[in-house]
Amino acid sequence: MRWTALLPLGFFAALAAVFYVSIFAGDPSEVPSALIGKGVPDFALPPIEGMESMEETGGFSDEMLKNGEVTVVNVWASWCVPCRAEHPLLEQVSGAGVRLAGINYKDPPEAARRFLGQLGNPFDLIGADRRGRAAIDWGVYGVPETFVVDGEGTIIHKHVGPLAPEDIGPLIERARQASR
Repeated sequence: MRWTALLPLGFFAALAAVFYVSIFAGDPSEVPSALIGKGVPDFALPPIEGMESMEETGGFSDEMLKNGEVTVVNVWASWCVPCRAEHPLLEQVSGAGVRLAGINYKDPPEAARRFLGQLGNPFDLIGADRRGRAAIDWGVYGVPETFVVDGEGTIIHKHVGPLAPEDIGPLIERARQASR
């Protein structure tokens, strides 16, 4: 038997090892982001249509993240089941003295208003990303995703997936360290 006959078997074994490591090793919520350590992308989102209290702010833009205040930015949607599950934890983050901003992803305004009306609105800033363009610029893979942005508008952390209770403390601590 020639060694070249074993070449496809070796290639398959190497490929299987790469897939195994990428699937089972590491934390799936720790997806690397090219934006960590870089400024937030340029964006300007309108408020969720029909939310009078938020319309006064004019929506949510990158400039609002460059005011010296640490902000936790959460990308969410009313149709997202994990977003509904993490929502009480966002209320805790908001109540812990951390500014919370929301990017509502590909939602009809009435669905977003109903979601916030039923579960409460923890957001200090909120914008409607009806086409999903801003989320793409932020490097969002799917909802929910959460970012910590320092007071100069630099992304310092990205969390993929729903927040869990054990994520809240470290998220708040990272936000506070970033503000120092």
